[in-house]
Amino acid sequence: MDYHSPYFFGYVLGLVHLLGIVAALHAVFTVRTAQGAIAWAMSLFFIPYLTLIPYLIFGARSFYAYIQARRQANQEMHVAMANLNWRPWVEEALTAKESASYAALRAMPKLGRMPCLANNQVKLLINGRDTFAAIFAAIEQAREVVLVQFFIIHDDKLGCALQQLLLRKAAEGVQVFVLYDQVGSHALPASYSRALRKGGVQIHAFATRRGWFNRFQVNFRNHRKIVVVDGLVGFIGGHNVGDEYLGECPPLAPWRDTHVQISGPVLACLQESFAEDWYWATRQLPPLILPDTYPDNGVLCQALASGPADSQETCSLFFIEAIHSASKRVWITSPYFIPDEAVFAALRLAVLRGVDVRVLIPSRPDHRIVFAASSLFAFEAVRAGVRMFRYQPGFVHQKVVLVDDEVSAIGSANLDNRSFRLNFEITLLTVDRTFANQVQAMLLDDFAQSKEITAVDTLDTHRIQQLGMRIARLISPIL
Repeated sequence: MDYHSPYFFGYVLGLVHLLGIVAALHAVFTVRTAQGAIAWAMSLFFIPYLTLIPYLIFGARSFYAYIQARRQANQEMHVAMANLNWRPWVEEALTAKESASYAALRAMPKLGRMPCLANNQVKLLINGRDTFAAIFAAIEQAREVVLVQFFIIHDDKLGCALQQLLLRKAAEGVQVFVLYDQVGSHALPASYSRALRKGGVQIHAFATRRGWFNRFQVNFRNHRKIVVVDGLVGFIGGHNVGDEYLGECPPLAPWRDTHVQISGPVLACLQESFAEDWYWATRQLPPLILPDTYPDNGVLCQALASGPADSQETCSLFFIEAIHSASKRVWITSPYFIPDEAVFAALRLAVLRGVDVRVLIPSRPDHRIVFAASSLFAFEAVRAGVRMFRYQPGFVHQKVVLVDDEVSAIGSANLDNRSFRLNFEITLLTVDRTFANQVQAMLLDDFAQSKEITAVDTLDTHRIQQLGMRIARLISPIL
């Protein structure tokens, strides 16, 4: 065969277009959202030589075989946990019916797979130094089991400090379990894990790739950040393990993020979420610890674990329900503002109800395409009456929702399609006026250090920038 013949290149182009048509049909039948299906199908049909390989890597995400396998693993894990009599705390949970604020979130009892539990203690951790000081202090006190899960672990100063601490606790006889996402931690050298294993730490990567075709699939990612020590103290929020989270890596420094320290019955839910992911990675259960007693009072909390294997789109439905429940205010902070149609409609309706709707986003990009798409959505939100703010000192990465006077949510979920439908996420919902006041004070300080986007800003944009933002928006459903 003459590879230099024009006929050969014609055959190759024809084959690529044929594969593009097949992939476009696959996208129509498998991509969950209409926007995402249209975005992929059109690009695959007209420019397959540019989009076919990205679709195989990023777009062919509704792998039913994977989803079914994950659900089956979760069922097996829960059967094993049932044999351990793991859920006596459900019967003792003080009912959320006593809270009018929680009752306003009418779908939450069924939307979340885990119950709303009372008698918890929560502490707001603002920024990386406070967060990791608290996490390291808790691990230092560990006597039995430490569970650690992050999306990203870097082999830098902070990562090495965590590694040495875990090795020291393992040498003391503490059982240490570490789970990291294979995609998020792609830069983590194998020597990092080898050193931990050699020291007695059990460490595994969370991977969603199954089978030869899916070996290039990187779309399903475990974005959760969980630490639980001896079943007594836990942490969730937006931080990963890396020096940038301590604000030491320009140009995004100072890094603005938020975590929560927790103790009480809801830690059983954090352990259950970790156990699901650990079981998927290893087909084994980690040790799960419940204290004999809990305090008689505290904060009402619900852990909301979400992911692509859910029977419904838990994460996006939570945002919709939270926004719809607001009667006074809904304040949201997210590094990525790419709401889907339903969430954006909920924001607009809240404005029409007279709710104080504010959204805080970064002024600096960490992903330029996402930033461009976020900017266009921000301009449209301003025209709809939403107050949009850009955080000025550095990069804002926190994921916080504040509703009215008592309800707040802090976790790993962003306001974008990836968190809504692709990532495994976890959020802590709290119902408590005192804690909500602390979140309010934190956000007011953030807003004070931000620049509000005005109607003039929406018009004062160069046409080339507008074109770039609109192109970014076209592909936003598949980001």
